[in-house]
Amino acid sequence: MWIERLDASHALDYRALMLEAYDLHPQAFTSSVRERAVMPLSWWESRLTSKLDVVLGAFEEGELAGIVGLAFEPREKARHKATLFGMYVSGKVRERGFGYQLVQAALAQAQTRQSLKLIQLTVTAGNEAAFNLYQRCGFIQFGLEPLAVRVGEDYFDKIHMWREL
Repeated sequence: MWIERLDASHALDYRALMLEAYDLHPQAFTSSVRERAVMPLSWWESRLTSKLDVVLGAFEEGELAGIVGLAFEPREKARHKATLFGMYVSGKVRERGFGYQLVQAALAQAQTRQSLKLIQLTVTAGNEAAFNLYQRCGFIQFGLEPLAVRVGEDYFDKIHMWREL
C-alpha cells in the first residue's frame, strides 16, 4: 500500500470510488450518488487540482482503494482551519490500517501549512468504526448536529470533531 496526492489523471478512479462510497454508505456523506453521478469528469478533475483542496489516495496493487481530503479555508479569519472530508476505504481492504494511514497522511499534509492550527471533521453518529479511528488519531468531539443528513425518510446526526495540530 502507498499513499499519494491525487491529480487530474486520477479523476476517473476517484469518481468511481466516491460514487461507490455514496452508494454503499449514503448516511455518511452529505452528497448523494444521484447528484454526483451526473457531474462531468471536469468537475472531478477540478476537485483534484484545486488550490483549496488536497485529496490523498491509498493504492493497493495499483488500484485506488481509499481516499481522504483536506479543504483549506480561503477566508482570512478562518485560514487557521482545515476540514477533513471524503474519507472512504473500499470494503476490499478494510480493517488493514488504510483509514489510519490516510488520516495520518492528511495530518502530515496539514502540518506543512504553517498557518494551520486545527483540523475539523464530521462523522455520522453511530459509525463507531470511523468515530474510534478519529479518536485514535487525536480528534475529540465538540458537538452534535441533529438531523444533519436525510436519506430517504431517515435522518442521521453528525458528530463534530476537531484536532489541534
